[in-house]
Amino acid sequence: MLETLLKGKRGLIVGIANEHSIAAGCGAALRAAGADLAVTYGHEKSLPYIEPVATALEAPIFLPLDVQVEGQMEAVFEEITQKWGQLDFVLHSIAYCPKEDLHGPVSECSKDGFAQAMDISVHSLIRMTRLAAPLMTHGGSIVTMSYYGAEKVVDHYNIMGPVKSALEGTVRYLAAELGPKQIRVNAISPGPLQTRAGSGIDHFDELIESARLRAPEQSLVSIEDVGHMAVGLVSDLSRKVTGNIAFVDGGYHVRA
Repeated sequence: MLETLLKGKRGLIVGIANEHSIAAGCGAALRAAGADLAVTYGHEKSLPYIEPVATALEAPIFLPLDVQVEGQMEAVFEEITQKWGQLDFVLHSIAYCPKEDLHGPVSECSKDGFAQAMDISVHSLIRMTRLAAPLMTHGGSIVTMSYYGAEKVVDHYNIMGPVKSALEGTVRYLAAELGPKQIRVNAISPGPLQTRAGSGIDHFDELIESARLRAPEQSLVSIEDVGHMAVGLVSDLSRKVTGNIAFVDGGYHVRA
């Protein structure tokens, strides 16, 4: 059943950094479930890491998308419109904050750094949703990636905590707005993973070990675990699930 769960569905994946990234794990699971995938890459320097993933996913659409470059997002959706004419789901897995702001206390975050973090990590979801919704003529699913630091203070997560809080609030409001069109909007909140994005967080190894020890399952999650949740959220099995934050963290979030 899993191999045909998403058969006939078409989706866009944004945020693959390499084969070990969360978005790559989601892409593998979505493709294994039968979905056709469009894939993007951030800049030319990332091509050697992302192109093999796109090839493995048999992506018929593979285009650049730096959300801060004017017109690139529109070009991606124009290509999807021309080639497919419709879209069933979007997986948004991008976040960024300048290192000097990410590693410093929240009270020292610069105005420009905060604005850039919010634009790339949050407002890009809004822009992507605006372009995707007209292609979801029979309903659809939009999924983004959050983290427990949006809800509780996590040491060393710093300004990305408030940024992810804004992302989760955006998910709820988009879910309410798009619900009448049968477009569902949810976030996945994975536990800490050994990814390139995660390694940019100060004291990340400590955060990883703390999560492992505190999680009821006493283990870390994998990109495959996150991918399975993504399959569930974009499939018709979750047709009444929207506005949710789905934790995939071995139960870490239940600890005070």
